[in-house]
Amino acid sequence: MTDTASTATPAEIDAFIQRWTPSGGAELSNYGDFIAELCGLIRTEPPRPTLPDEAKNSYVKEKAVSIRHPDGSSSSGRIDCYKQGCFVLEAKQGVDAVQADLPLLGLTGDTGPRRKGHGVRGSKGWDDAMIRARGQAEKYAKALPEWPPFLIIVDVGHEIQLFAGFSRTGKDYTHFPDASSFRIKMQDLHRAEVRARLKSVWEDPMSLDPSRHAAKVTRDIADRLAKLAKSLEADGHSAQNVATFLMRCLFTMFAEDVELLPRDGFRQELEGLLAHPQHVAPTLRALWKSMDEGGFCSVLRTDVLRFNGGLFAKAEALPLTEAQLRLLIQAAQADWRDVEPAIFGTLLERALDARERHKLGAHYTPRAYVERLVLPTVIEPLREEWDAVKTGALGQDREVAVAEVRAFHERLCATRVLDPACGTGNFLYVTLELMKRLEGEVLDFLSNTLGERQDALALAGHTVDPHQFLGIEINPRAAAIAEMVIWIGYLQWHFRTFGKVRPAEPILKDFKNIENRDAILAYDRVEVVKDEKGKPVTRWDGVTMKKHPVTGEDVPDEKARVEVLNYVKPRPAKWPKADYIVGNPPFIGNKRMRLALGDGYVETLRKIYNDTPGSIDFVMYWWFKAAQHLSNRRIFRFGFITTNSITQGFNRKVIEIFQSDHRLSILFAVPDHPWVESSDGAAVRVAMTVAGFGRRAGRLCQVTHEAPGSEGEISVTVSVSEKFISSNLSPANDNWTCVALQANTGIAFTGMYPLGSGFIVDREKIHAATGSDRNAGRVLRPFLT
Repeated sequence: MTDTASTATPAEIDAFIQRWTPSGGAELSNYGDFIAELCGLIRTEPPRPTLPDEAKNSYVKEKAVSIRHPDGSSSSGRIDCYKQGCFVLEAKQGVDAVQADLPLLGLTGDTGPRRKGHGVRGSKGWDDAMIRARGQAEKYAKALPEWPPFLIIVDVGHEIQLFAGFSRTGKDYTHFPDASSFRIKMQDLHRAEVRARLKSVWEDPMSLDPSRHAAKVTRDIADRLAKLAKSLEADGHSAQNVATFLMRCLFTMFAEDVELLPRDGFRQELEGLLAHPQHVAPTLRALWKSMDEGGFCSVLRTDVLRFNGGLFAKAEALPLTEAQLRLLIQAAQADWRDVEPAIFGTLLERALDARERHKLGAHYTPRAYVERLVLPTVIEPLREEWDAVKTGALGQDREVAVAEVRAFHERLCATRVLDPACGTGNFLYVTLELMKRLEGEVLDFLSNTLGERQDALALAGHTVDPHQFLGIEINPRAAAIAEMVIWIGYLQWHFRTFGKVRPAEPILKDFKNIENRDAILAYDRVEVVKDEKGKPVTRWDGVTMKKHPVTGEDVPDEKARVEVLNYVKPRPAKWPKADYIVGNPPFIGNKRMRLALGDGYVETLRKIYNDTPGSIDFVMYWWFKAAQHLSNRRIFRFGFITTNSITQGFNRKVIEIFQSDHRLSILFAVPDHPWVESSDGAAVRVAMTVAGFGRRAGRLCQVTHEAPGSEGEISVTVSVSEKFISSNLSPANDNWTCVALQANTGIAFTGMYPLGSGFIVDREKIHAATGSDRNAGRVLRPFLT
């Protein structure tokens, strides 16, 4: 979109500010003119006239809506300004302290009524009014056919506040672009980027979604890293050494772009080595040793922070040719501040794995899909608690209010989230980002509403940080990437919130929060099964074929036989303590488990988990373990992506085990949703389920429309209903309390049914075989379905 907002002249901006800044108190009289003139300033169309047909009022002032209340009743309301697909705007009008003390007419000696308004600006009453205005805007947004991406709260002539929810679910409206700059004062309109931001909110709000720009940057970077990794492996370096080397390089690039290292220092050092590429390895070793220990760095000729955290503990570096060094410089030229951690891990894993590089062009799991599960699993219950605390604090004495808000912040900073199949960490990163957004609201409330200093509170190590985000991952490279992804995401949010204020040293802390192990099965060791002669027992892997020398047909390749394994002292794996569990466990159907995991593993798994149905998909073992944690009150909620076969047969019985006695309920479900398998980029169909303790109704979401999205994903429209949700993820009228009828015992039976059409004989064949033999009917019976 062309930025025409900058065409407003300084004189126009000054005139607008001078005209509106003195206004105060008369919200109903002023807000319409204010919005119209603001639209003129940012060079966009003002609201259109209201039409008698409400369905046609897509961009108007005073948009009529019907609000449904929790008790089932409804009431009418009017949105101050509404633009379909863009925003809901709620206007208030505060007054300055001087204005509040003036008579209405401003005349000396006047004894008439005082100037009215929604609180004196800067006072607790004004904060209360603005918070309630946001709540009102959310109620109006909920009454619309679809959630708009923005809420705009306006104090006419004083301040504009922006809240964005790019998932369009209504569950993640947070400060935009962040907690430090979501407030737009009238003087801020002098800045062209602020006017451009407002113009985008009016005309193309989704273009402001930071993940869209970040996705392109991240793809470009991953492509360059893949070429470099391939070249290094061709020189004989192991895949593990290449991966470790490149992860150190890319974190160093990120560190200089956020100025944890001198800006552009690393890139310029690489460019200076082009004439002497043989010096790259010793130079990088010296740099990384300094980053590990902190202090004076001879490479950058300045003091550097202590990074530590394990990434730079062994400062080994690989030698580079001139061509390889140029590839590394190209990657360093990107702006690493804009990398999107939610997809970076997936692409980096593909770049570093020779078998996966051809999938770099394949699509990654869209962030919107991840948020669709993370929001109801983790963020909604936290936000419900925060809304209750915030509302309560507004009616309390200041000291009591500060104590209650701080106590909530303590709980937020202690909340632990586990992804027991974390891959490269995209679910954990998205959860971290959404929790950081919520923390930004809490700190803003403490600072701007309650007058507390937030810097000491948040910067003394008391903040939402990576130690709260736990993962289990069996792939060692993916586990290492996940840890780095979480740290990059955390540091990005630190600098967005606190500007150039540096975090405490060491910058990277080795929390050991990502465990590299099996999440389902624990065992002491694995042994090869041998026959009575001591020869290893093998089986064909079920995949590799070769041509028979005589027939030319495909036959199993004997060289592809694999050894049968025995798992010594097997037991269910333990999961670390957490408050919420969320993730996307591997999609392996019950019929493919032996091929993918081996006979020994599958037989051991089913033996150890003998209280589960005998033939369930691999993902359901994660569901079963999480349900055990929930039913024992060890966690508050869990949410998983599974294949949509969760509603079928044995898989459904796993849910019934816990639903039958009301130990858990499905609080959110999407029975059939498009997905992209991150391991191979293939399109699959999945189900999303979120479970909570006890017997409760949930939100059942049915996908009603699918269309190609702007980022290559499938954009979906869902209809939502509040229902009790049964084990097959359909509406239930308490039907999980149904039991078998004892009166049917020994009477009701499914009957015989054929397992193939070979048992069915048509009438012509019967006649040909039996002729007029009347006794044929005693043997051949009609088959009815």
